[in-house]
Amino acid sequence: MARFVTIGYGDQEGYDSTDAAVLDEAHAHDVRLREAGTVMGIADSPVQVRNRDGAGMTVQSGAFLSSALPVAGFAIIEAETLEEATQIASRTPCAVAQGVVEVWPLRETP
Repeated sequence: MARFVTIGYGDQEGYDSTDAAVLDEAHAHDVRLREAGTVMGIADSPVQVRNRDGAGMTVQSGAFLSSALPVAGFAIIEAETLEEATQIASRTPCAVAQGVVEVWPLRETP
């Protein structure tokens, strides 16, 4: 089974404009994923960490990346294929609530 990192993007306005029944099913989908062992969480305020040339660490508040929608959360899911992973991601709250979910295949490190 392959692993995939999902990054959900969405905002409150999109969430609030989504039908409650659609949201309820999306949240139930997330509950089933967590019960099956999926690691997921809601994104909080990030920090940037640098240690250029191993010469000393610096930490700066705020995100490095920027997007049209804020990062809402992350998950590590297991699926047989990228297509299966995208099907799983398509039923999550960010995907159904006017947001978007990126699905990143994880390769094993050497």
